[in-house]
Amino acid sequence: MPLTFTLDPPVSPELREGILSLWADVSNAGGAVGFLPPVTPEEIRPELVRQLVAMVEGRSRLVVGTDERGRPMATAFLTLNTHRLMRHWLWVYTVMVHPSLQGRGAGRELMAAVADAARGTEGIRGLRLTCRGGTGADRFYAACGYKEVGRVPDAIKVAEDDYRDDVTMWLPLD
Repeated sequence: MPLTFTLDPPVSPELREGILSLWADVSNAGGAVGFLPPVTPEEIRPELVRQLVAMVEGRSRLVVGTDERGRPMATAFLTLNTHRLMRHWLWVYTVMVHPSLQGRGAGRELMAAVADAARGTEGIRGLRLTCRGGTGADRFYAACGYKEVGRVPDAIKVAEDDYRDDVTMWLPLD
């Protein structure tokens, strides 16, 4: 299923609800996007609202991949770094691909669209993201050209006796 990637699409109620559904589907399939299963779209809504407010304020941008019916099947948020000495790179947050598309190239397409969007932003020289260790996400990002530049052992608690590393990845754009 080919996806069409768009930077900063108009945020309609359908897009909003579609992102919530995607986020819940990814989380409930075990994706490391800020929630642990089981989670509902309503539990995720406050976090999406924060992201949408950041977009309205010009602090964040959305890359969304939609299917032929216009449903969001992949997303990532690009967030400006507000520190005056670090405005030359962007954070990449909430990278999601619908579970039905995982392992079929949609994730690589999404990350290429993210890099293209960043390259089109004046003065941006790199992308930085974090991922949860033990999920294979660090290997995925490495295959997309990112390099591991930091790791905090046991920084993420996913269960009573299950702590994961917080892995920082970097993609230079020059």
